[in-house]
This record gives sequence, C-alpha cells and structure tokens, in this order.
Amino acid sequence: MGLHKEASSSSSRLDAAPLLPHHGHGGGGAGHHLSSQPKTFANVFIAVVGSGVLGLPYTFSRTGWVAGSVLLLAVAALTFHCMMLLVACRRRLAYDHPKIASFGDLGAAVCGPAGRHVVDAMLVLSQASFCVGYLIFISNTMAHLYPVGDSSPSSPLLTAKAIFIWVMLPFQLGLNSIKTLTLLAPLSIFADVVDLGAMGVVLGQDVSTWLANKPPVFASAGPTEILYGLGVAVYAFEGIGMVLPLEAEAADKRKFGGTLALSMAFIAVMYGLFGAMGYLAFGAATRDIITTNLGTGWLSVAVQLGLCINLFFTMPVMMNPVYEVAERLLCRKRYAWWLRWLLVMVVGLMAMLVPNFADFLSLVGSSVCVLLGFVLPAAFHLKVFGAEVGWPGLAGDVAVIVVGTALAVSGTWTSLAQIFSSSDV
Repeated sequence: MGLHKEASSSSSRLDAAPLLPHHGHGGGGAGHHLSSQPKTFANVFIAVVGSGVLGLPYTFSRTGWVAGSVLLLAVAALTFHCMMLLVACRRRLAYDHPKIASFGDLGAAVCGPAGRHVVDAMLVLSQASFCVGYLIFISNTMAHLYPVGDSSPSSPLLTAKAIFIWVMLPFQLGLNSIKTLTLLAPLSIFADVVDLGAMGVVLGQDVSTWLANKPPVFASAGPTEILYGLGVAVYAFEGIGMVLPLEAEAADKRKFGGTLALSMAFIAVMYGLFGAMGYLAFGAATRDIITTNLGTGWLSVAVQLGLCINLFFTMPVMMNPVYEVAERLLCRKRYAWWLRWLLVMVVGLMAMLVPNFADFLSLVGSSVCVLLGFVLPAAFHLKVFGAEVGWPGLAGDVAVIVVGTALAVSGTWTSLAQIFSSSDV
C-alpha cells in the first residue's frame, strides 16, 4: 500500500495488498493460488507501512531517540499480539461461522449487528482520517515548495496550505465520483516503489547531514510527550483491518504467525532507524514532515512531488470503504454522488483546520487506532474464549482493554491540547 492504508470494511473485501491473488467469493476452487511465506511477508509490509513513517523523526524530536525507539518496539509487539488474537478468534469460530472474511464479519459473529456496526464505524473513521492526513501532507509539502498567499491570513481557510486544498478539491470530487476504481489499482504498487525510494533518499541525506553537523539531541522526555509519541507509533503500525484477509490467503497457515512476527519486527527496526536518523540529523529543527527538511535540490523536490502525486490518486481508493458503509446505511447500497461529495468536502475542511501533520497522526493513533487495533481485538478474544484461556490469558485481555482505553482517553486529550495550542500560535 505504500503511503496508504486500506482496511477491509465488513461490506467489502477491498484488495489493499497488491500481491494478494484476486479471486471470487467461491473460496478455494480451481485456480485459487494462496500466498507463499515471502509473499505474505511482503503483503504485511504493504498493509502496515504508510504515511505515518514521515512523521516519526519529528516524533522522536518530541519523545527523545531512546524513548521513541522503545515505543516503536512496544507498539509493534502489542500490534502483533492483537492481530493474532483476531486470527485465533476466527479459527475458533470457523465451524459455526465459516465465512468470516473481514474484521467486520468477525465483529458480527462475536457480538451480532452491534459488533459489525462498531467495527464499521471505527474503520470509517480511520479511513477518513488517513485521507485527512494525506491532504495535510500534500498541502503542507506544496506550501513549503511553492509559498503562496498571505503570510498572516485572517482565517485557517485562507492559509497557503488551505489554498492548495481548495485547488485539489474539484479534482478530488471528480475522482471520488468514479464508481469503480480498478484503473487506479496499479498505483498501489507504484506507491510502494516511490515510498521505499523516498525513505532511501531521506535516510541517505540524514546520514550525510549528521556526519557534517551533529546537533544536540536528548534520549527521553516526560509522560506527556511519551503519550504524544505513542499515538504516532500506533498510527504508523495500523493495519489491523487487513490481518484476516492476509491470514486467509496464506498457503501455510501454521507459519502465518511466525511470518507476521518477522515482518512486524523488520518494520519496527526500519521505523526506528528512519525516525532516529531523521532526529539525529536535524535535532530540534526536525519538521513535522521530514521531507521538508531536505531543502530544494532537484532530488528532494522530485521525491516530495512524487509522494504528493501518489497520495493524491490514492485518496479515492482509500475513501471507497467509507462510501460503501455510508451508502449502505443512508442510501440502501445505492450509488450517491452527493454523499461522496459531502464526505470529500468534510475531509478537506478537516485538513485545512489541522495545522500540524504529526499532531494529527498522534490524535488519530491515540483515539481510533488504539480502539480498533488493541481494545476491540482483546474484547472479542475475551468474549470468544472466556475462561478457557486461563488466568494469564484473561488478565492479558483485560489489561489490554483497560490500558488501551486509558491510553485512548489520555492520548486523545494530549493530542487535542497540542493541536489547539498549535492553532493559537
């Protein structure tokens, strides 16, 4: 998925990972080729790695490089644990509910219609939030490369960032009116290539900058900054909506857990290296989008424009699960262009009002992603297995639910306070 994250809603199995084989609902009939371990590893990487990585260096400048690295490892481990909880639930319910294909389907099997609605709501919020993040990234990057407008606008709707969003909106309204987005699907693989290339360029420039000038850095910050970093880390690892489709496509399901663990560990190390090197290179001057620290050389500009183009065309694909749920609930599954336009406008206005990319990542990670990635999987696992898992298992599920809820409340509060304080500056 490169710089985008796409979750499967309960109403559709959208192929977020381009390496997943395409097949009908008929299941494992002739010609149905399952994924090998290397392909599963690649699909996990594609499903997890997203735009959150570009906010990690700034996050490390807030938390400290040691605390940031530890946070990433801890969040990776907990994300893996909760993904495996969902897999365990589906395997346990497979006899009575053989058609569990998505997180929403599992919610319906465990808690009935209410479970499906809760998962759908969380997935819709997360998908729409990712698109807000895309517009913030594109508009902030373009405003950095090509400053326009008044330096002291009277309204957040008239800033340089907002001007670029206003310019994009008519094109996004047109793209999001397309009923089928098959023609945009190849962009997901292209986005992965650009994503990895951009990370390579950024890391290379980070190392050269650090070798030339080593700014002062610190190792760890206080609790408030740690909560901020936790939200960004959770956002960066969000991919819970794809774990059940990925496990279903694995050829050797007994080894799926090991492959998933290896992929998550690799991503955690890569994230840690990227975040630490960005902070070590620029110190307190690290910006919320690390690519804007790279200057205006042709390679830096090419990387930033390439990322913007990818996210611009990725947004309609990312909004598709939102439209599916909204049209199912409000229009009896009928296509409604006016509803799509309304949702695009809401996403655009939200992007204009949020001043900082990393602040928004922290808010989404602390709220929606914590509930979706940690609290719901533990709650479903507790309901499915109950006392069968023994006291250690019960204690683990309850701890994830309680701590996750507490972190969601405190982290959301901290992130909102940061956003509002940034707006006042």
